[in-house]
Amino acid sequence: MTPQTPYSGPSFEDRMATVEFRTAERPHITVDSEVCRSCTTKACVHACPARLFVATSDGGVLFNYEQCFECGTCYMVCNAEGALTWSYPEGGRGVVFRRS
Repeated sequence: MTPQTPYSGPSFEDRMATVEFRTAERPHITVDSEVCRSCTTKACVHACPARLFVATSDGGVLFNYEQCFECGTCYMVCNAEGALTWSYPEGGRGVVFRRS
């Protein structure tokens, strides 16, 4: 097995400092908590890289769209039809990745 070279690039925190979130008034993802209550996996809670989904004590799911990476992971892993509605943010809004 070949030894791995340690990562010497910018830290996660340094990379995140170059990300800009241009929040739209309307969320680009909406969650139907009623549908989520019947979900047994809550895959979106575990899969979201930004950790923006939170399971509630009554079995629903809350979502905070303001710092969403727009990667679509939640949409891909959700197995409950109608639980998520996903669209692109309105023009000029959403996440902006910049190189520093």
